[in-house]
Amino acid sequence: MTTPSQDRPTPQDRLTPDELRTLFLFEALSPEQLDWLAERGRVERREAGEVVYREGEPATCFFILLSGALSLNRVLHGDDVEVTRTDQRGVYSGATRAYLGDRVEQLYPHTLRAVSDAEFFVLPADEFAYAVRTWFPMALHLLEGLFFGTRAANAIVNERERLLALASLSAGLTHELNNPAAAALRATAGLRGRVTGMRHKLAMIADGRLDGAGLHRLVALQDDAVQRAATGVSMTAMETADAEDTVSDWLDERGLAGAWDLAPSLVAAGIGVSWLADAARTVGAEHFEAAVRWITYTIDTELMMGEIDDSVERISELVGAARQYSQLDRTPLQIVDVHDLLDATLTMLQARIPDGVRVVREYDRDLPSIPAYGAELNQVWTNLIVNALDAMPDGGTLTLRTWREDDRLMVEIADTGVGIAKDVRPRIFEPFFTTKQVGEGTGLGLDISYRIVVNKHHGDLRVTSRPGDTRFQVCLPIEQTAEATETAESGETAESGETTEAGGAAEASEDD
Repeated sequence: MTTPSQDRPTPQDRLTPDELRTLFLFEALSPEQLDWLAERGRVERREAGEVVYREGEPATCFFILLSGALSLNRVLHGDDVEVTRTDQRGVYSGATRAYLGDRVEQLYPHTLRAVSDAEFFVLPADEFAYAVRTWFPMALHLLEGLFFGTRAANAIVNERERLLALASLSAGLTHELNNPAAAALRATAGLRGRVTGMRHKLAMIADGRLDGAGLHRLVALQDDAVQRAATGVSMTAMETADAEDTVSDWLDERGLAGAWDLAPSLVAAGIGVSWLADAARTVGAEHFEAAVRWITYTIDTELMMGEIDDSVERISELVGAARQYSQLDRTPLQIVDVHDLLDATLTMLQARIPDGVRVVREYDRDLPSIPAYGAELNQVWTNLIVNALDAMPDGGTLTLRTWREDDRLMVEIADTGVGIAKDVRPRIFEPFFTTKQVGEGTGLGLDISYRIVVNKHHGDLRVTSRPGDTRFQVCLPIEQTAEATETAESGETAESGETTEAGGAAEASEDD
């Protein structure tokens, strides 16, 4: 770094104290302080497109824009993403944390480029640090406390948010996986018993009780029963009960023990009295009971294998939905179908949707896929859907709509809940603002959603609300590449946002 005794600027590269006072950052300084800055700072010029400094390089200088326009870029997941672009005179960037000294690694957190021909007032980092420490000792302590305190608090809050999101995902997924897994286990246990019974009946064939012709007839009956079981029958509960009583009574009359246990399986395969009568004539009265039990075991086996197949398919669908929701096997920026993301999110949240809430999908399936960060958008859908469900404790309708509006893709999540009060609505996107009771929410959901949509995807997030009709509309560009900061996950703040009031910095802080 430059020291006070080195590399003094020439008069041609200097600003006068009066010129320095025109910069909002220095307007309240004393004449002596302005003189000190004028002696140590210099004016540097950059051509349009030229890199002033690069992300990751040692932060050796503090830059203030005098004229022209600049942009700040960061490398996110291998992509060069523009964070800020401004032409406001006096915005600053570079070694803004030099006053923290060796306690923080002094590296440029992003790349600064001149968008147009630009001029900068440049102050060596150690000179800047000396000025802050010497001229503003109280402010220095406040800034240090704010920096380290905020960084520690953000680390705790962000970790908590990640854990809550993971817990919500895990709870929803395990709840949904439990039913098909339990069904598969029950079917497997039952299947084991039926296969055991079939092995015992094979003794009939091994003992020669059934000749070859009879065996062929039995196999033909078995094949027909399997086909009937595969096709199934559609009957009401009353019709099924009546059919089971009829079959059970008919088997009882022919002396079959436990007919009441055989009848449900036979009826489930569409086998009635007429089929059983034909089977009795085919295999003969001597072998009829063994044949019926053999066929019943076969039907039960087929039905249970079908149940296992359905359960495994459901588990596979849930795992696929979880992969789609978390985007575990995808690059951060990809071409996505928002409908797949919405459906995956609904699947993950199925356990949280009360029985009294009706879910309506009004999708425009002709919409194109768009470049987006899928996992982050799923976080947006999750936050908006959860808020909608919380607004309908007594039930209602959750509606998900999509449509195209010029060059934008629109996603609307609407509910028929209590609505958002007018005095609350202007603050809903503020960090940590929440209307929920203590312990029920951090107040970060909508703030994170806003930053994901607006900052990272260059879109818009709108809300309209009245009792019985609240709508959050997410507006996403169809053609543009999604570019912005990684604020949704890291809790970063872009200090350039302060330029709307007092001028502020053009720096994106990764720790604030």
